[in-house]
Amino acid sequence: MDDELVARSLGALSQVHRLKAFRALVVAGTQGLTPGVLSGQLGISPASMSFHLKELLHAGLVSQSRDGRNLIYRASFERMNELIAFLTSNCCAGQPCGLEATSCNCPPTR
Repeated sequence: MDDELVARSLGALSQVHRLKAFRALVVAGTQGLTPGVLSGQLGISPASMSFHLKELLHAGLVSQSRDGRNLIYRASFERMNELIAFLTSNCCAGQPCGLEATSCNCPPTR
């Protein structure tokens, strides 16, 4: 990933409604969710949800497909994993540190 793409992705996730929507789509897995379901789950107006989904789509963090009359949004797990890999690629100066899924065991920096 290049710096521009990372900045766009992190920028999209820096807004609380987009972060919540993205996390809900991650939980939904490959099945995805419609904007209406997301809107109801998160208590966000449908118009606002459409705006936030558009921003996530533009950042490449979600994909969109049509199922009949419904739009289905899905988290882009490939992009999410690329972003995580980019953010942790230099963890502990490239030395093994026991990086776990939830935390890094790096020694504290001074």
